[in-house]
Formats: sequence, structure tokens, C-alpha cells
Amino acid sequence: MKIALGVTGGVAAYKAAELVRRLQQERLDVQVVMTRAAREFITPLTFAAITGEKVITEMFGAEQSGPANVESAIEHIAVAQRMDLLLVAPATADILGKFAHGIAEDFLGTLYLATKAPVVVAPAMNVNMWEHPATQGNLATLRARGVHVVDPDEGYLACGMTGAGRLAATEAIAQKVFDVLGMRRDLAGKTILVTAGPTREALDPVRFLTNRSSGKMGYAVAEAAVRRGARVTLVSGPTDLKVPEAVEWVPVITTEQMRGAVRDHAPEAHIVIMAAAVADYRPAVAHASKLQRGNDRFTLELEPTPDILAELGRDQGSRILIGFAAETGHIAENARAKLARKGADMIVANDVTQQGAGFDTDTNIVTLFLRDGRDIELPKMSKFDVANRILDQALQIQKT
Repeated sequence: MKIALGVTGGVAAYKAAELVRRLQQERLDVQVVMTRAAREFITPLTFAAITGEKVITEMFGAEQSGPANVESAIEHIAVAQRMDLLLVAPATADILGKFAHGIAEDFLGTLYLATKAPVVVAPAMNVNMWEHPATQGNLATLRARGVHVVDPDEGYLACGMTGAGRLAATEAIAQKVFDVLGMRRDLAGKTILVTAGPTREALDPVRFLTNRSSGKMGYAVAEAAVRRGARVTLVSGPTDLKVPEAVEWVPVITTEQMRGAVRDHAPEAHIVIMAAAVADYRPAVAHASKLQRGNDRFTLELEPTPDILAELGRDQGSRILIGFAAETGHIAENARAKLARKGADMIVANDVTQQGAGFDTDTNIVTLFLRDGRDIELPKMSKFDVANRILDQALQIQKT
């Protein structure tokens, strides 16, 4: 998710750097927008170094080399369209008044008017300014429009006075952002084991058998779980995907290696989600040197690989066990049979021939088959959203 953080001109502006770090801990990307007054208290370079993003300080790109152009003139629209939430912290009395009255004389004011995303403001100012009827009237207007306000704390202020007006604690502001975005911590204290990607079974030092799995679904599950507070171990076959931060990554290649890694980590897991596309067969003989081409037909003998999901099902204990089924037909029949055969609590099945649900796509169309007999069909959605629906359902499974 993308957060636009507006920083305005107050002593508390330096605390915005700490706030950026807190938001980043929850996998939120932060784009900082600074008013001119904010730059009197903290430099744009500080935020650029922390976020790795350009810090926007001018309406028409005056901070950039070269003249203003059409791109810089409409940048507020581009930022407004790609952000999921606008947070202003600290929010001065001045910016609250401008927001309330639709004054858009700088980038931040224009961004506020241009966005349809939720808005959170965390005011910080002198106690008299905070209590002034004009400020309270502006806040009432903003609240009536749906703006979320994190009220300031009381205490000793930079001006030497004591009272309300001190910027709320970083955690309080961050929690408001998480609540507004619908981010949950319902997996805190849980350990989740996820498998992802394909496995490869060697024929010789040059060739191997594998499948079309990209690993995107399993990686999305790992990302969603860690965002919801879980401790996540990701056992992954070969992929080109970036490993989600704060995830323990265990790379493997063969089915046997994946089996060993799962055996090592399953005992401590509360939930095991087997999203990997594990090879069902491997060459009976892995040749030590490259097989040379000939003119005759070549017969390859295959043997079954270990059935990791079935092994977990036989020794499941109190763990919740979820498997996947990539099918090309008879989805319900095959998924139900797999659910019973493997001893799983849920099978996530899809038709990989369906557009938007196949391998290496960013979306998926799945049905959740549950042990209690229910089938939950999900519409096409991003794999990250599918991952959250899987986790939602996993939390509802009651073990006896």
C-alpha cells in the first residue's frame, strides 16, 4: 500500500521521520510531501534517505533541475490516484484551515482536494491555537467530511506552555492509519509455514523436470500473513520473486529438499499452507553426465515423489493444514477427493486454463473446499486478496 505523508511546519516535524519508519515496518510505501514551512524544521534529504522516494516540496517541480512542465503541473493528480491514504503529521492549524476551506495554494492542499483516498490528520500546535474556536470549527468541518483526526496529547509544549497540542504518539498515529486501511494484526502470536513455487527433479546435470508455477500465490500468502502479524517461514522452490521482508526464507530445489524443510519447520507451525506446485514424479535415475542425443526413441522411467501434504495430514495434530489443487477440469470432484485423501482442512482449487487464474498471473479465481462440506467460490481478485481470504478462512477453522 502507498501512503502520502504530508509534513507541515511545526516543531514536531522531526517526529515524522520516526513515523515513516513505523509505517515501513508494516510494509507500507511512504511518499513524503513537505510544505515550505516544514523545510525550516527538517530537510527533504532526511525523508528521501529513509523512504528511497522523491520528496515533493513544490507545486510545479521547482526543486527539480530544468523548467516546470506538464508532468510536474499535474503530479498532484498522479500522486492522488496511486495513494491508498493521505496522512498529515504534524498538521498545523494553518493546514487544517486550508483543508476545511478548500484552499489549494501548494502541493499538499491540492493533493487533499484531488484524492478520493481516506485522510488522517494528526494536529500539533500551541494549546491556545488548538483551543481556538476557528481551529475547532475547522476540525468539526473536516470530521463531518470523513477526515480521521488523531487528537494531540497533553503535556509540556515546545513553546513552554502546558496543555493539549503535543503531537500524538507515533504508535497512536500509526494505529489509526492501520485501522483506516483495514490492516489487521489477527495473526500475531501465530507461526505459519508456507510453501511456494515449483520443484525441479534432475534428469542429468543439464536437464530437469518441473512445472509452470511462478510461486506468486505462495509468496502472496507469506506477505499477507506477515502483514497480519504472523511469524512466517517460506519454503520456496526456484522463483524470480522478491522475498517479503521479515519472512524466514528457506530455498529448496527438489521435492525431497522441500520435504525435509517442511519436516523441520512444521512442528512449530500453527498453520501450514502448501501452495507449492510439487513435482508428482521424478526420473527413476538421475544421470551423472549429460545424456547424448541419439536417433532412437528414448524411454524415461519415472517414480513418484514423496507426498508431503499427505504426510502432514497423517501427522497433523492441532495444526491447520491447507493444500492447493491446480486443475484443468472436474474442479470440485478432484478437490473434494484430494481433501479427503490428504487429510487436509481446506483445499484451494482453481482451473488453470481459466483466464486470470493460470500460472504466472497476478490474479486468481479459486474455490475454497472445506472439510465441513462447504464450497466458497471467490471471484477474480489479486493473489494478495486471495491470500487474505485464505487466511480469514483458516482462522475460522476449529480443530477438535
